[in-house]
Amino acid sequence: MQRGSDRLSVHRDDEMKHELKELMRTGHPTRTEEWHDPEPAADDDPEVWRGPALPGRSSRASLEEIRLDLARVLGRGAFPAGPADLIRVLRRENAPDRLVELLEPLPSRARYGNAQELAEAVLRAGRP
Repeated sequence: MQRGSDRLSVHRDDEMKHELKELMRTGHPTRTEEWHDPEPAADDDPEVWRGPALPGRSSRASLEEIRLDLARVLGRGAFPAGPADLIRVLRRENAPDRLVELLEPLPSRARYGNAQELAEAVLRAGRP
């Protein structure tokens, strides 16, 4: 079977996969030169490098952290809206449960025009 511009045959591809299978399972670096391996995160690296900054990671989430996390998921198109509509958007976008939990205690009749207003309301509700 001819596969176009491949330099190796199908059989050689399978042979190479078999050779590398055990190396890939070990979890150890598979490169011979150490400088090729990515450097792990240091203890003093900013939290952003370990994943998204979510409310509740630190002892007290700041307005900026909450606003950023909500804005990442909700975007501009979700506003103006009430908490129930925003919770539906968060769930549809597979947002972290922590963000949904922040909006649950908000008054159901309230409407928010943007992520800033929403973040301020979350802080006033006292849940971060």
